[in-house]
Amino acid sequence: MIKDLKIEENQVNFTLELTTPACPMKDMLKNACVNAIKHFVSQEAEIGIDISSRVTKPMDSSQLNAIRNIILVSSGKGGVGKSTVASNLAVALGAGGAKVGLIDADIYGPSVPTMFGLVDAKPGAKETEGGKTLILPIEKYGIKLLSLGFFADPDQPVPWRGPMASNAVKQLFNDADWGELDYLIVDLPPGTGDIHITITQGFPIAGAVIVTTPQQVALADTRKGLAMFKMPAINIPVLGVIENMAYFTPEELPDNKYYIFGRDGGKELAKSFDVPFLGEIPLVQSITEGGDSGVPVAMESAGTLAASFAAIAGKVAQQVAINNAQRAGNLSSVD
Repeated sequence: MIKDLKIEENQVNFTLELTTPACPMKDMLKNACVNAIKHFVSQEAEIGIDISSRVTKPMDSSQLNAIRNIILVSSGKGGVGKSTVASNLAVALGAGGAKVGLIDADIYGPSVPTMFGLVDAKPGAKETEGGKTLILPIEKYGIKLLSLGFFADPDQPVPWRGPMASNAVKQLFNDADWGELDYLIVDLPPGTGDIHITITQGFPIAGAVIVTTPQQVALADTRKGLAMFKMPAINIPVLGVIENMAYFTPEELPDNKYYIFGRDGGKELAKSFDVPFLGEIPLVQSITEGGDSGVPVAMESAGTLAASFAAIAGKVAQQVAINNAQRAGNLSSVD
C-alpha cells in the first residue's frame, strides 16, 4: 500500500494507496503510518502522506472488463427496503470518490426511476465503430443508472415469462456503455428466480449484500435468499447483512428507539451464516421522503442517516477488497 517513497534528510514523503476510496479505515491507516515512522525511525521525521486508491477486482472476471466489481443487493423478500438500500449504497460509494453504476433489475417493480426523480426519463443510444448500438445510462448525482422502468410505461404491468425477463436484464449489462466503473450495484428482484440465476451465472460477481428487516416472517425468506448464494452451483461471496427498519425513532424524541419489528434479527442471521453484519438502518420518515422525492437521503452532506449509509458503504467496499485479495491468493497458490 506504500508507493512513491522519497526520503530527503528528515523529510519522508509517500503515497498510501487504499483498496477503495470509501475505505472506512482511511484515517486509522494514515495515523498508523505516522506512528510507525515516529516510533521506529525518528521522532524528528517530517512526514507527508498523499492518499490515493486503486479499487481491486476479482481475478476471474472475463466480461465487462471496465467494471471492476459487480455487487448484488438481494433480499429474498419484497417490501424490506432493498431498492432504498441499493440506491443509497450507490450514492454513498460515489460520495466516497468511487465511480459507480446502478442497475435496477427488478423487472416487475422497478423503483430506481422514482428514487432518482427520473420517472419520465429515457436513455440515449450510440453506435460503435463495429455497428453495434449501445444504451447510454442516465447519469444523476454522479451515478450511472439503468432500469427496465426507463423502457416501459410505469402504469402498465410487465407480463413477461422468465426467458424474456432474463434476456432484458442481460441487455442492461451487455448492451450498455457503462465505461469504467469501480462498482456496479445491481438491485435484484425479490425471491430466487430466473433473473437471479441469469445474473449470478452469467457475469463475474464480486459479492452479494443481503437486506432484511428484523421480523421473523422476513428473515425466513431472507435466509433462503442468502443460502442461494452459498449453493455450489452459484458460490458467490456474501459481503454481509444489512438490517433495514431496525428500529423507530420519533423526530421529537431522538434518543428513543422502538423495536417495532423485533430486534437483532439481521445480526442473528449474519451470525448463523458466519457472514459480516454491515449495520442497521432505522425506520425514519426522511428516508421514505427522500426516495419519493427523487433525492436519496445519502445525498445529505450532514446527518446521521447519511453517515450510517457512508459507514455501511465503507464496510461493503472493505469486504469486496478482502474477498478479492483472498481470491487472488487462492489462485496464486493453485498456480
